[in-house]
Amino acid sequence: QVQLVESGGGLVQAGDSLRLSCAASGRTFSSYTMGWFRQAPGKEREFVAAIIWSGGSTYYADSVKGRFTISRDNVKNTVYLEMNSLKPEDTAVYYCAATPRRGLTTTPKRYDYWGQGTQVTVSS
Repeated sequence: QVQLVESGGGLVQAGDSLRLSCAASGRTFSSYTMGWFRQAPGKEREFVAAIIWSGGSTYYADSVKGRFTISRDNVKNTVYLEMNSLKPEDTAVYYCAATPRRGLTTTPKRYDYWGQGTQVTVSS
């Protein structure tokens, strides 16, 4: 069992930066693939970024590639999402998720554990 708690969201202006954190409980965190997803009002949840258990491989949605960076600290049981050059279209609730499946996956159904989400609002 893994419990996830996101933090770091807020209201920023276009071009600003934010760093989201996701604190995980459970001794198996270091073996899980972690992902970040987001959901804007009236839209489906979409993949943002993922990182494998070791941090040695990452994958990003085209919409955030070059602006967002996912990382993890397996000692602190935390995964991060550094977001730079934010745009109004990045406005959404951001969720972190965990899966024991090896390899990177962009499909929400393949993630077993989810946090409660943190709101990110980017004003123009």
